[in-house]
Amino acid sequence: MNIKENIKKIIIKKPLTLDCGKTIENYPLAYETYGKLNEKKDNAILTFHALSGDQFVSGTNPITNKSGWWSHLVGPNKAIDTNKFFVICANVIGGCMGSYGPSNVDPTTSKTLGTNFPVITINDMVNAQYNLLEFFKIDKLFCVTGGSMGGMQALQFVANFPNKTKTAIPIACSASHSAQNIALNELGRQAIMADHNWNKGNYINTSLSPNKGLAVARMAAHITYLSKKGLQEKFGRKLQERDDLKFSFDADFQIESYLRHQGSVFVDRFDANSYLYITRAMDYFDLIKQYNGNLSNAFKESKTKFFIISFTSDWLYPTSENKEIVIALNASGADVGFIEIKSDKGHDSFLLDVPDFLKSVKNFLDANY
Repeated sequence: MNIKENIKKIIIKKPLTLDCGKTIENYPLAYETYGKLNEKKDNAILTFHALSGDQFVSGTNPITNKSGWWSHLVGPNKAIDTNKFFVICANVIGGCMGSYGPSNVDPTTSKTLGTNFPVITINDMVNAQYNLLEFFKIDKLFCVTGGSMGGMQALQFVANFPNKTKTAIPIACSASHSAQNIALNELGRQAIMADHNWNKGNYINTSLSPNKGLAVARMAAHITYLSKKGLQEKFGRKLQERDDLKFSFDADFQIESYLRHQGSVFVDRFDANSYLYITRAMDYFDLIKQYNGNLSNAFKESKTKFFIISFTSDWLYPTSENKEIVIALNASGADVGFIEIKSDKGHDSFLLDVPDFLKSVKNFLDANY
């Protein structure tokens, strides 16, 4: 995977002490922006990406030449209207699209960091991205938002910086990773580490990469982003370009071919070590534990107005987990709204063209701007 050098980056000189105890400084943070920051600097929306996302929210991703991951939501005249709002998104630290991550070179050894990169957390990601406010000289954001891991970052941001955003829209997320989700992430990590080419994370400088392991990890994860009903309606038991079963281990069924395709295209744009580090950060996320078992304490100092969104068919971050956040916000006295969107598209609903979702986000933003 070739990362073009024209990716926008800032070098963060300020030391950042990570939750693991290590300190980093002079590290790159890659970002992209959409729209224009107004004179009052009160129209900025900081968007956080999910596990497999990056800073290219809308338009055309210059690395993959595909549409940005939130193109349905962000852009001119869309729910997050870039004619009105200034949208910022950074590639998280630990990522592989220009920010400081395991693919970076250790200046002390001139070797790729690999698994010598420190284990990072959602808290670390958010603290690194806070530097963007100083870079753009923004005193207070209009909104922070994101889905899945992006929603976790939005929650962490408000907890860390209670008076630095007017509104927050955490989408399809939870306040701590469940045992089920930790197990699913571990399945993906083990697939990568079982690939001989992973070589204990030291594959960057070789001609080999753990593409098979990463592809399997992506295939397994992708299933969790969908719903049973959605899969059945789209694929059922349809055969892949054949009239009958071939009695082999080739992809007889369309769903098999679809998953193999998802795995194969993913390895062209993502780094296996980054997958390990980011999923680990998700598993370590526990905002409840950070506040001594009382989630409401995370928001007691905040005046931020919240809008929590979940989806009926999302079994990865179900409505029940999103409602736990709502209950905690109510207990803290926060201003909070909640909606469960009916959709058969599973967890991926927040990335897709789901009209009720797009309309809900637009109405909330317009009502509060």
